[in-house]
Amino acid sequence: MTDKQGIDRGQNENSEGKYDRIFKLLVVGDCDVGKTSLMLRYTTDAFTPDSVSTVGVDFKLKTIFKNGRRIKLQIWDTAGQERFRTITTAYFRGAVGIVLMYDIANEESFRALQEWSAQIKQHAAESTQVILVGNKSDIEKDRVVPTSKGSELAEQLGFLFLEASSVLNHNVSQVFEQLVDAICQQTTVTVATPSAKLTDSQPALRPAHSCSC
Repeated sequence: MTDKQGIDRGQNENSEGKYDRIFKLLVVGDCDVGKTSLMLRYTTDAFTPDSVSTVGVDFKLKTIFKNGRRIKLQIWDTAGQERFRTITTAYFRGAVGIVLMYDIANEESFRALQEWSAQIKQHAAESTQVILVGNKSDIEKDRVVPTSKGSELAEQLGFLFLEASSVLNHNVSQVFEQLVDAICQQTTVTVATPSAKLTDSQPALRPAHSCSC
């Protein structure tokens, strides 16, 4: 069953492969900002320096646990090339969270954020939560976009903000933790501990009637 916010609910948390909720997340931004690397680092804890540009759309699944609830993340990695933009926009439908990325060493990718934010406003639901991510913080010597500039833009757009590095695995998990926290707070489900750390291992399950994410 799917609710109005594009969130599916599992039937029974005690059944193998079942889940309490599923969140569709998108990772968007210009080509070569590191979208695929961020997604793979988070879902597989691996970094591949020679990853090729995504053609069209790809996705990975990751199951996490928050406050004893099983949440399945469906993370869609989208192509940044102009010719794939019409494909990408179709995937905004049903997304409850978006990771919007730029490269801190690429001014053009930062300037493109205005266009990307316009796409989000046009195609995503009003309730969709967005986090702006300045990627490749490991190449500080090549930085051209100051942290303050990214933070200011995020505040203007009403987005969350973090800088991250897939190479160093810096703030990668935090990107998705903050996004999931924001999604949970946006939904009608009571969040007992909004800042609770997301984990990959299953804790003792709560009674079925307790439905906080």
